Amino acid sequence: MQAFEPQPSMTEYLQQANDSLITMVQIETREALELVDEIAPLVDVLFVGPFDLGNNIGHPVIDGVIQPELDAAITKVLEAAKKADKRAGIYCTSGEQAKHFADRGFHMIHVATDITALTAVMADTLAIAKGEAKPASKGSY
Repeated sequence: MQAFEPQPSMTEYLQQANDSLITMVQIETREALELVDEIAPLVDVLFVGPFDLGNNIGHPVIDGVIQPELDAAITKVLEAAKKADKRAGIYCTSGEQAKHFADRGFHMIHVATDITALTAVMADTLAIAKGEAKPASKGSY
């Protein structure tokens, strides 16, 4: 039998919770990009949403290609995080893209978006159902 550990008081909980919180903001607009050097010291993580940021600054990601202007904006966010001794994160659409941004110094990397992950899983599952591919492992049937 395990000993009962008393729960912290509300004050103790809030003090601990505040010490444990991280604040992340997504840089997805021209306005946020313009103020990124002022934002960075106020938060723990700057996170880039490249699709929304690209659309907002007029250089959208098309067919997975990040235009030079968007790449420069992404670099600006990363440099602001580094300068403020904070962390930087980014959404990616593939393992290759994730490695590219990891090599550039991003700390937190989402390796696939919901749409790319769901599309890949559905395509694989449909191919198996049509008999065009073999399942990776044996199912229960």
